[in-house]
Amino acid sequence: MNELWSDENLDSWQTALGTYDTGIAGQGSKRLPTLDSWYREELPSTIQSRQPSLLKLDELVKLTEWKMARGVWRQRNLILVRSNAPDLVEKTSQDALSSIPDAKRPISILSRLSGVGPATASAVAAAAAPDIYPFFDDLVAAQIDGVGKIAFTSAFYGRYSEAIRDRAGRLGAGWTPAMVERALWANAGGKAGLGR
Repeated sequence: MNELWSDENLDSWQTALGTYDTGIAGQGSKRLPTLDSWYREELPSTIQSRQPSLLKLDELVKLTEWKMARGVWRQRNLILVRSNAPDLVEKTSQDALSSIPDAKRPISILSRLSGVGPATASAVAAAAAPDIYPFFDDLVAAQIDGVGKIAFTSAFYGRYSEAIRDRAGRLGAGWTPAMVERALWANAGGKAGLGR
């Protein structure tokens, strides 16, 4: 499954990215295509339109539903995310997003919220600044050489995101870390990749 990661051919990466929507549609979730479109196309401009940038509780809940529909559904985490006070989500996300472009700080700050670990925190950061942050997905991490054993920690996310940013830079041609992450996820075949 590491073939794409070690492939320097831009066409291979573009082909993989081009299969992302098909992969999303093939996950068996009726809501996922709509959630994915919202996450990639609407949420970033919504966050960026606010001064200062922040996320609201209902958006955090919807983002969590997107993350789980694309990966593994953990109802307890969703319940915990919903239990956060709206003003706490806004204040915490404002603090986190104001620390962009720091590689780890937004993830650490957002992880203080109930039910939010590095993966969910990375989804917020990737929506706010897809040119800096990739979403943290284990199917993607499993394909990246040299980052070590997968661990859902801020330290691992730091290595993971640095490797993906480096790859995006080498691909050039307008590639962002978020695009690299989606290409790798599509390359892994979505849920089929590691049988999660």
